[in-house]
Amino acid sequence: MPKAVQFTVALDNTAGTLARLCARLRKAGVNLQAISVSDNTDCGWVRLLAAPSDKARRTLERGGYTVCAQQVLTVAAPNRPGELERLANRLAKAGINVNYVYGSTPRGADSVLVFGVDDVSRAARAIGDS
Repeated sequence: MPKAVQFTVALDNTAGTLARLCARLRKAGVNLQAISVSDNTDCGWVRLLAAPSDKARRTLERGGYTVCAQQVLTVAAPNRPGELERLANRLAKAGINVNYVYGSTPRGADSVLVFGVDDVSRAARAIGDS
């Protein structure tokens, strides 16, 4: 299971802030591999995987963003009913807490799931080769 660095950035919950963040990354030649945006009244929380990750971090910091980085687990999983349940059960049986999960399902391809868990190495072993 690949481990990846996820960046979390707080954005003002106003029009254009996400577009500006994305433009900054694009201009630096950073590719977004996965993204999740959640909000509350005052701000939005952007979680993203980007490549190259070291360049992404520098670009965000130079842009004045406060950046938190953490290791997450990425899983390529078949796009079929019950797949997330199967993976979540493996993690539960290993006593691993799933803090959040997000992903994508391109047409005709495997899903890519990003797991924020309390122990990435143990989670990778629990899921194994799926």
